[in-house]
Amino acid sequence: MLTLLAKLLTALNSESSIRQISLAIALGLIVGLSPLFSLHNIIILFFVMLIRVHLGSFILAVGFFSGLSYLLSPLIVAVGESLLTANSLSGIFTALYQTSFFKLAHWHHTYTLGALVLGALLAVPLYFFSKFIIEKYRVHIMAFFERFRLVKALKASKFYRLYLEFSGQGSSLGGAL
Repeated sequence: MLTLLAKLLTALNSESSIRQISLAIALGLIVGLSPLFSLHNIIILFFVMLIRVHLGSFILAVGFFSGLSYLLSPLIVAVGESLLTANSLSGIFTALYQTSFFKLAHWHHTYTLGALVLGALLAVPLYFFSKFIIEKYRVHIMAFFERFRLVKALKASKFYRLYLEFSGQGSSLGGAL
């Protein structure tokens, strides 16, 4: 877990796109709230592998929101139960339950449906909120630490250049080795 947190801090301090990190956190919310082996999680994992998102942030978000889902489980079940028992939607869910895809997706379970709906509703505001927070972090906090002489000395050292080269973040050193 500390390695993932270090990767997240590395991503926050690197040239990684803010949108990639924010999208990873938003998608991690949906996967983290719902049961792990559900159809929509498999589709989201395929989507994450297909597009460019920061995988360290995604894995960290899934872990965080999985833990948070235990605290939110009464709310998740209440949302799913209210959707499944609503008079206006009961005919739709009865018709959908007759299809194989709906059975495979397990949206007839209160927890799975509630987690998907709650995660989808909260993912959009979380995307914009995390994007705002990361922008502010990069402008204020990262700039604050880069003013220290110790940080400037570490970044000027050969050890830091070698670290950047071997981590894949720096340019090629060519014949310097």
